[in-house]
Amino acid sequence: MRKDLREILTYNPFVMITNFRGGFPLIFILIISMFSAAVGQPTTLPDPPDPPDPLLSAVITPGPLLLHLPGIGGPRMCDDYMLRGLSEGGVNANLVICDWTENDPGIAALQGYARNRREAQRIANLIAAHAAADPNSPIYLTAHSGGCGLAVWALEKLPPNLTVRTLLLIAPALSPGYDLSHALAHVQGQAFAFSSTFDTVVLGTGTKLFGTIDGVQTAAAGFGGFVQPPGADPAMYRKLVSRPYQPEWIKYGNFGDHIGAMSRIFSRAILAPLIVASAPPATQPSDSAHSPAH
Repeated sequence: MRKDLREILTYNPFVMITNFRGGFPLIFILIISMFSAAVGQPTTLPDPPDPPDPLLSAVITPGPLLLHLPGIGGPRMCDDYMLRGLSEGGVNANLVICDWTENDPGIAALQGYARNRREAQRIANLIAAHAAADPNSPIYLTAHSGGCGLAVWALEKLPPNLTVRTLLLIAPALSPGYDLSHALAHVQGQAFAFSSTFDTVVLGTGTKLFGTIDGVQTAAAGFGGFVQPPGADPAMYRKLVSRPYQPEWIKYGNFGDHIGAMSRIFSRAILAPLIVASAPPATQPSDSAHSPAH
């Protein structure tokens, strides 16, 4: 080998490193270090986008929407009975049940305060989605027990000019003095609150022990009714119609217990007319065009 070539190879840094005892591990470490410096710190990937709400396709169906929020037990047969009664009573709407408990029912749902507020925003988003998809169709909101709190909070989260036509609060597990002013501002017509002093186990003793859906240990509004608190908006509270239990409702299968007002017969005879009376008249030409021939 020529002398000049030997000198180049001898004083080449790579050759110098590999000429040391243990030089191969050293150069290997050097290469790994250079690679690590080149790629830098591990890259944090962005969170994947949230999947679309599974109820979205249901609520954006054109036409009137009735969105129902069950109690802390999640959807039960009593909710199905109530909705069936509404349909039989003439409520012409797309009936959708929204389970806000995230499959974690019971006391966990009652006391999941932060989660419930997030679910209320989800419900508000569903209402807004329907309004955007079909601005001219009415929206009705019904709720039972703990779901009444979610209904009220969802209304509070709606955009300023967005309203529902009618609100039904059945055996609400909210505290009686909760200020409904902001929620009622998003009710175009009336809000009906059904209560019963016979509902002692759940909304009398139960909420005194475990708290209302808004975290107050007291008999709930579904027991003795709502009370307008100081500072509330009187104009908004004029929309609120209290419906305490009436003994004659026994003939409709309502015995004043926690699910009495969810009876199919009671829903058909008492609840449905409250919604039907507020429904806009059907004036679209297509109504007659699609009617069956005689």
